[in-house]
This record gives sequence, C-alpha cells and structure tokens, in this order.
Amino acid sequence: MRRKSDWQVISRLLLLGLVLFSLAMSSAYAGAEAGTVESRLAALEAKVNIASGIDNGDNAWLLVSSALVLMMSAPGLILFYGGLVRQKNVLGTMMHSLVLMALVSVLWVLFGYSMAFGDGNAFCGNPFQHFLLRGVGTAPNPDYGPTVPAESFMLFQMMFAIITPALISGAVAERMKFSAWLLFTVLWVTFVYFPMAHMVWGKGGWFNWALGGTIPVLDFAGGTVVHISSGTSALVCALVLGRRLGYPREQMPPHNVVLSLIGTGLLWVGWFGFNAGSAVNAGKLATSAFAATHFSAAAAALSWAFCEWLQKGKPSVLGAASGMVAGLATITPASGFVSIPSALIIGLAAGATCYFAVSRLKTRFGYDDSLDVFGVHGVGSTLGMLMLGFLASAVINPAVAVTWKPAGQLVSVAGGVGQFINQFKGVVFTMLFAGSATFIILKIVNALVGLRVTEEDETLGLDLAQHGESAYND
Repeated sequence: MRRKSDWQVISRLLLLGLVLFSLAMSSAYAGAEAGTVESRLAALEAKVNIASGIDNGDNAWLLVSSALVLMMSAPGLILFYGGLVRQKNVLGTMMHSLVLMALVSVLWVLFGYSMAFGDGNAFCGNPFQHFLLRGVGTAPNPDYGPTVPAESFMLFQMMFAIITPALISGAVAERMKFSAWLLFTVLWVTFVYFPMAHMVWGKGGWFNWALGGTIPVLDFAGGTVVHISSGTSALVCALVLGRRLGYPREQMPPHNVVLSLIGTGLLWVGWFGFNAGSAVNAGKLATSAFAATHFSAAAAALSWAFCEWLQKGKPSVLGAASGMVAGLATITPASGFVSIPSALIIGLAAGATCYFAVSRLKTRFGYDDSLDVFGVHGVGSTLGMLMLGFLASAVINPAVAVTWKPAGQLVSVAGGVGQFINQFKGVVFTMLFAGSATFIILKIVNALVGLRVTEEDETLGLDLAQHGESAYND
C-alpha cells in the first residue's frame, strides 16, 4: 500500500510539473509573440521616420530647446527685468514680456513665419505662403531642418520672435503706455524682426551664407536678428521717449535684486536651448554650442565683477549677474562656430566691454536706457559678431569651409580679414535698418495713441495707472 501511495504522490507531482511547464511555455510563447508585435511596430515606425527623414532624437532636442527658449521669456526675463525696476512698476514691466507670449504667437501663425521663412526675395518672405501655417506640418523642410518636422522648427523659431521685442521693453520701462507698447510691438516685429530673420536665416536671404545669400554673414543663433536689432531699437526708444522723471538726479535702485538673480539663472539655463538648439539636431554641433555658451557666460561674469571691483572697490552681485547675461548675448552669434578657448576670450572681452558701456558710455551721453538693453545686448552682440569674424573655425563647424560658393567657386568663410569685413557689413546694416525703422515706428505710434504716460501716472506708477493692480498689497 505504501508503494502504491508513493506512486500516487509521484504521479501527482509529475502531473503538477507538467502543468507548470506548460504554463511557463505558454507565457514564454505569449511574451515572444508580444515582443514580436512590439518589435514589428518599432520597426514600422523606424521605417516611416527613415522614409520621412525624421530623427526622433533631433526632434526631441528641438522641442526641449523650444521650451527652454520660452522659459527665457517667462519666467526668466520677467523676473530679471521685474526685479530691476522700482516697486510701483513691477507688474507693468513684467506685463511687457508676458503679453508678447500671446501677441507674437498669434502674429507668427498669421503671417510671421511666412515672412521669416517663406519663399520670397533677399529681404522678406511671402507673408501669405504659410498663412495660418498652411503647409507647415509633420513633414520636414529640407532647407531648415531635414531631420525634424517643419512644425517643430516653426515652434522653435517662434520662441525667438517672442523674446526679441521683449528685450526692448527694458529700455522703455517705467514710462511707456501699455497701448503704445502693444502697437509698437506689432509694427516692430512685422517690419524689423520678421524681415531680419529672413535676411539672415531664410532661404535666399541677403546674409544667408548657407542658402543662397549674397553677403555671407555668420550668425549662429541671433547676434544680428535678436540682440543687435533689439539693442539698437532699445537705444532709439530711450532717446525718443526721453528720460524718466527725476533721472539721473534721483536714485532709482532695483526694488528686488533676488528676483533678478533668479531670472538670471533661468536665462542662463534657457540660453542652452537658444544656442545649442540652433543646431537643429542633437549632434556634435549642439554640444559645441552648448559648451561655448556656458564658458563665455562664466568668463564674462568674472570679467565684469573684476572691472567693477577695480572701479568701485566692491564687486556687486547684480554686476556679476549682468556680466553673465552679457557673456550669453555676446557668444550667441559665435556659439556654433568657435572653440572653447575662443569662447573664453569672447566672454572675457564681453564682461569688460559691456561694463564700460553701461557705466561710462551711458553716463557720458546721458540717455536713459532703463535696464541697459543697448549696453548689454547691443554692444555685447556687436562685439561677438566682430570677434567671430576672426575666430570662426572650420574644425568646429566644417560647413564654413565647404558651403559658400559665389559664382560657383568655393570660398571659405572661416575666420580672417575677409570674413571680418562681412561681419562688419552685417552689423552696420542691422543697426541702420533697425534704428531707422524703429524711429519711424515710434513716430507713427506717438501720432496714433501717444507713447508716454502722463507725469501724474508716471509718479503714481504704471502698475496702478496702466493695470489697476499692485504687486505688493501688504
């Protein structure tokens, strides 16, 4: 009986083992089938992307970069500028940047993208070609981003269009009517920014060395398009509007340096998307631009702080922050063309030069550029554009040696006297074009709605006078 019982136990164990083995094999088979389905879907997706030319990594980086550049406007520039003004004008100053995220986005959809990147002549694209972004979808545009959807490229460039006029607001802070600011922005982006973007980056643009331009001006991420155009326009705005009441007799210190420092940090981080994202891919050039951006900002912060230390006996926190921004603005046009040692040199020069522009040049000529837009962005990027003329390296960006072919003859646009002259032409044209157009626009705005708030409203503060709010209610 024991032997029969033992066989029963053994047979049951064998049966149980067989059942477990069958279940395991079924699971394995099902997993293999699932893996096969997943792998087939992945392979199918890869084939679709290969057929369309889209690289998922490049697209992911460009979308992240778009978000980083938008972060530069809000909260980066909002906090940086908001902390620099007096308490009664905090919200009014912040609103100047905030509203542009909405206003410029709508203009970009209607005709801005078409004017900047549509087909046209050497100065402007056709404003109706991509009306309401017609024809801008998931398929890549081989001229601007062969490995990313055209829609991703469009979004990335829109963020530049938003922050550029926002920079100008620093020169008109604490005295410009909000209605005037809205009208000025509509006219300025339409007749200055969109055409400049086309001339420098658009296909067939006058300065576009890579896509059929006439004068090869190197500008990787917006030295002319963004910083020189906005810096020059800011100076014209400051001169036309005139000084703030009490300037320079009264002290007008920043009401909250801490806010400005937080904004500075956000600008620095966002600037990696600004410059490295301009590679429009996630390859080696993006890494190079990322590194150049960082080391220029670091060198400029030290340079500005050291100059201030020598001149005033103490290095200020706000001075170091201003130096960082100056280094970022100065390296912007050069970020995709120069080595790390060159970026350090550009940063050191930027800190000292922009400090001089803010502390001496502004005082010498007496203009009231409230938040030093011209001294930091205009002067800084002018310096960066000109230094790039000598420092552009074919080792960092091989395209500068094999792309420019006037009359069918290959000509290198790497650093040298010839390229310095090209850079100089681009800088001079941008200053004259942006400056004269801004002057005309201001006269039109003044005739239509008036530029400046009343003395009573300026004394009260723009927060209450223009928006009926107060930043601090305690």
